[in-house]
Amino acid sequence: MTRIVAGSAKGRVLAVPAKGTRPTSERVREALFSRLDHWGALEGAHVLDLYAGTGALALEALSRGAASADLVEKSAAAARLAARNASACSLPARVHTADARAYLGARTGSDLGGEAGLVLIDPPYSAPESEVAAVLALLGPWIAPDCVVVVERPKRAPAPALPSFLVLEDTRAWGETAAHFAAPPAPGGPDEGGSR
Repeated sequence: MTRIVAGSAKGRVLAVPAKGTRPTSERVREALFSRLDHWGALEGAHVLDLYAGTGALALEALSRGAASADLVEKSAAAARLAARNASACSLPARVHTADARAYLGARTGSDLGGEAGLVLIDPPYSAPESEVAAVLALLGPWIAPDCVVVVERPKRAPAPALPSFLVLEDTRAWGETAAHFAAPPAPGGPDEGGSR
């Protein structure tokens, strides 16, 4: 059973398909969102959830104080389920049935000129590192200068290859899951992590 862990929709059960998605476990979501809470990355943020599946990550963020969310999921069945989950939780989410790269590639503009304050990227564990790197490279026009990007990968996988407008801030592992936290470099500061 998959539930919202905390916030306004705490305890709401999310519908999950019998196969085809891998919802992030409650234990991992609790740890991941505790870290984001600590950084102040949730309150009032616009969330972009790529590979959204059932929407568990974005809906958790909304429940904990994010202002709005766009969920991108290429499986039509999973996208319908995510929309139903958002409606059942009364959370302000827009669900887009689209491939993550195609969705991101539709916007052009300058890096760090977007509105997303939190980006959640949880591709299938079988997704090649090159796909993850391509998605990260397309984020520039979508994200704000204070954005936090979280990439969830198997613990054994290498850290994702980041574009020049992002630096790795932290990596945490829980069980077989690793979460890589990245953000734009601090203005005027060295291009290295640890600023949060």
